[in-house]
Amino acid sequence: HGVSAGGDTNRGGGPDWLGGPHPGQVAVDTQIISVFLRLTLLLSQVSGQTLVSELHQRLMDHQVTCHRTCFSLHFGPIRIDGRTELGSVPGMKDGGALMNYSVRDARLHLRHVGDLFRSLDAADAYDGVNGRSLSYLTFYTSGHEGKESVSKRGSCVDHRPPDHVLPGCKDRPLTPLQPVRDDRKWIQCLRVLNMSSWNPPPGNRKMHGDLLYLSVLTLEDKELNITSSTRGFYLNQSTAFVFNPKPAVPRILCHSLVDLLSQITPGSSSSAVHLDCDGPKSSVSGSRDWNEELQGSRELPRNSLQERLLRDQTVFKTSSDFVAVATRGAVAVIDGSVMPLNPSDPPHMQMFIWKNLFFSLGFDVSEHYQSLGGDAAAHAAALCDLRGVEAYTRVDTPGLHTLGTALVDYKGIRVIAQILVPGILEKNQDQVVYGSNDCGATVSTHPRFLELLDKTSKSLRVQRHLVLDQNNVSVELCSAVETKGIVGNDGRCYILDLLRTFPPDLNFQFSASGETMRVKEEEEEEVPEECRRFGFPWRHRHSLASLRAELLEAFTEQQVNADTRRVVSEACRAVGSVRDSDFDLRFNPDVFVFTGVRFPSDAETRTQRKLLWDAAASLLTNQIPALLRSCLVQSSVPMDGSTLTSVLHQHGVNVRYLGVVLKELHRVEGSQRLDHIKRISISEVLSRSVKHIFRVFLQDVEPAAFSAAVSHFLNCLLSSSTCVLLDSCSDELHARRRYRRRRSQGSRPGLSTECLWARLTPTDLWTRIRTEAEDYYHYTIHSKSMDDVVEKYGVQRISMLREISMKTGIQVRLRDYVFDSRHRPVFVEDDIVNMFPVVKHLRHTCTDASRLMQRAQVVVQQGERSHTHTHVHLQEVLLLRHILSSFSDVAACLRLLGRLSYILEDHVDALSLQERAVMCSERVHGVDHPQTIEDYTYLALYYFSGGQHSTSLQLLYRARYLTLLVSGEDHPQVALLDSMLGLVLHGLMDHELSLKFLHSALCLTSKYHGVTSLRHAHSHHLLATVYEAKGDFRSALKHENEAFQIYKVQVGENHTSTKESSEYLKDLTQQAVLLQKSISHLYSNTDGACIPPPQIFTPSFPTILQQLNLTCGVVLIPLR
Repeated sequence: HGVSAGGDTNRGGGPDWLGGPHPGQVAVDTQIISVFLRLTLLLSQVSGQTLVSELHQRLMDHQVTCHRTCFSLHFGPIRIDGRTELGSVPGMKDGGALMNYSVRDARLHLRHVGDLFRSLDAADAYDGVNGRSLSYLTFYTSGHEGKESVSKRGSCVDHRPPDHVLPGCKDRPLTPLQPVRDDRKWIQCLRVLNMSSWNPPPGNRKMHGDLLYLSVLTLEDKELNITSSTRGFYLNQSTAFVFNPKPAVPRILCHSLVDLLSQITPGSSSSAVHLDCDGPKSSVSGSRDWNEELQGSRELPRNSLQERLLRDQTVFKTSSDFVAVATRGAVAVIDGSVMPLNPSDPPHMQMFIWKNLFFSLGFDVSEHYQSLGGDAAAHAAALCDLRGVEAYTRVDTPGLHTLGTALVDYKGIRVIAQILVPGILEKNQDQVVYGSNDCGATVSTHPRFLELLDKTSKSLRVQRHLVLDQNNVSVELCSAVETKGIVGNDGRCYILDLLRTFPPDLNFQFSASGETMRVKEEEEEEVPEECRRFGFPWRHRHSLASLRAELLEAFTEQQVNADTRRVVSEACRAVGSVRDSDFDLRFNPDVFVFTGVRFPSDAETRTQRKLLWDAAASLLTNQIPALLRSCLVQSSVPMDGSTLTSVLHQHGVNVRYLGVVLKELHRVEGSQRLDHIKRISISEVLSRSVKHIFRVFLQDVEPAAFSAAVSHFLNCLLSSSTCVLLDSCSDELHARRRYRRRRSQGSRPGLSTECLWARLTPTDLWTRIRTEAEDYYHYTIHSKSMDDVVEKYGVQRISMLREISMKTGIQVRLRDYVFDSRHRPVFVEDDIVNMFPVVKHLRHTCTDASRLMQRAQVVVQQGERSHTHTHVHLQEVLLLRHILSSFSDVAACLRLLGRLSYILEDHVDALSLQERAVMCSERVHGVDHPQTIEDYTYLALYYFSGGQHSTSLQLLYRARYLTLLVSGEDHPQVALLDSMLGLVLHGLMDHELSLKFLHSALCLTSKYHGVTSLRHAHSHHLLATVYEAKGDFRSALKHENEAFQIYKVQVGENHTSTKESSEYLKDLTQQAVLLQKSISHLYSNTDGACIPPPQIFTPSFPTILQQLNLTCGVVLIPLR
């Protein structure tokens, strides 16, 4: 490879279409360097601030050079270090060099080529591992012509969907979830590629540079033997029985194995062009210093925009690599592939180090959490610590460092993966210089940590407070007492154990006695009346329940709005504000912590206790009602457990309040409009209770019986059959002998009664579920089986299977399950394909991109379209070209930009952007995620506006099918989809099918919007137009009259909608009169003047599109 540096320098604020830098933005000075690869004739341009290592990775990601791994950048005879910026090398000129292979390089190259070949197989995509994921958008959009002819309307084209998509159908098949084309051909490069049995090379061949021997079986069934040498790869003359390592004829030496295979095998040559270079990549580096990489990336300069972009890109790349390695390490720990540091200790107390990462298990080791709740507290502490790390990372204070942390739940065990602090394993010194290492018995402080933590206290709303140490001396802290400050051997300040970053939730308190929670008499007066009315405080299984940051912000804002500016000073003092000039509420995280923490001042403690009780009461009296109001007006429309959890968190409500939310649903006026919220909430309570039980259930299962145990558990949960025993023994090796031995006793082969998991029955499981729901969520489930849940609450079995699988990591076989069978269980062992880790980690976002996105959304609301395009385009540049941040953010940007393009009537651009947004949602969130369904819906609208009506119809069918799987037919989203389907079918002149969907939409809008709502009036109007086109004027008049009455009451007689409905009623009446006269004239057989027949208007596509826009809430923004 050759690399050349160009002298071209581009100075400016960005691309020409941006119109220069905006006020308040920094113009970026960028040096452009041209990179020319001699072997592949590839010309690329990179920034002068690009590191050599980044260029190396970029070349490995390129389609042309992705199969090359062993190369470096040289300047003359000197190799340039990977951390060197290209622009910092003076006088750079041509001088690339190919590196000689070592055994390690050859093995890494072989693994990388194997990953590239495996990218052609869809197995990793189905499993969602190794950077692969599924997308089925092209299945519905490819192969369609541009615009469909209007002459095809009303033709014999069958627009009918599969029966399971039609309204009223109860079947929920799974096989359509992953459609497969009949003409699809799987691409394959080789049949076999592995290490040859002639390895290792003998001494005389090592003298010739032989490193490894490979054995290859081509698609033409030709066996080849390849030598990996220090100079590259070539064919040798060995066979399976004869060792002859000399080069074969023709003598071809290639530096890349892919190049060699492309030249000697036609099948590999034709398939190599399909290699996915964006697929899985093997790390070409050895053991990495994760702490130095992560902390070093966070310490990069951030003064200019370009520096911030480079910093964000580096942090994101390092964090992603860390999470990937942590996940693999956690799986290896649970599978027993990693040797523990303390093998003599019990398994739940063992610790591990793998790839320079520290792994521990989520159990109470040495009774450290005994006073906080034991194993339950230890399990929750890991998640609380992760949230604390995320909070401090988001504040991003220079000089204050947190540890890279990831939680991996796998096979019922929580594994905590953390980066090692330099010197933390050394026991010759006490490294904790801040906080307490023994639950408050001894407390220390440090001025450097106090200064750093004080900078974060305003953002995190942490009060600086005093506690007493073991000598009754006041010690000042700016965090919870459990937070530990350590100065590493590298001189950096690290904070650990951030489980109490947020203040405690006093509504849920831990009681070690196991009895009903009772407040002490002296504390009973502190409990607000609002909390008492709900029965709080409730007993919780651990003492780590905390309030969310969203609640703290909402509570502070409520305090500001509650008082006028005239009394702001008095109000600030009354609520304990840090400053009298404005509301700066901060909370003491050590209040109500019963672990030996003592305070020098009781007065200040009482003020903080009252503040915490007020915040807990505000959650009940303000946040939960606000949550229900947002769902009532459908500003928030959750479809499954994940979206419901997101809505709860946005309002500052923890998931443990689901029982309170369900009880408050019945008190809301018009609670029928919240039936979908009730059903999803009950499903979430059930699935989370099942997750808690399943976690303990798996801990008693031996590795060889996982499939049998998981299938047995699912049968006990979801099956209607009373026979839940497996048909075959879990031990495959001894099944036949055991059967012969027991056949004489008249018993069939079954599971060993010694297995605890095999004793589980449906009755036992549902008893545990009801108990868990009552203890944790304080909600009573009046059901004894899944049949009762389906009948009483309307929960779907297939939706419950989806929720449980995602929460526990179960992967089931794709087939249509029969849940209603009374004679055989639903699941067998072969249905359990695998179990995957469920990972929780930090989500890195680009600050500049987020700020521009928020600015763009504000501009959208103000109606300034041109500025909006500028901001959103710049947001896309930041996300897609520079920082490679989270693809969910990229999808949000594409989604907004596509909608703006559609409003500007740029349908081609809108379609292209929305297609990319759909693919991002499918690959990141999942093919059945609610966000994917919403993206499919808008994509169908854009396809219809572009004239591709059949494609639009298929996309809507896909969206409706996914919605039925996720939430069932009784949901507001189905009303939207049915209205759109009815309109599209109306435009295609399929009136009977259109009426089916529109009647379904009418029923759902009357339930979830009300019979007097404008949406209900619109549904009546749509039905009237279809009945008019069908010639049924009586029904058309009936529905349009209903719409007119609603418009008249809701918006008045002078509103445009009311006037248009009145005129339409007059036209329908005239057409009905003409039709009746024509019929009477035909039956009378009298001579007379010819009566003209009624005119039945064919709906125009602009009219249909206008109605679709109204249905989807798309309104043009006027120019200013």
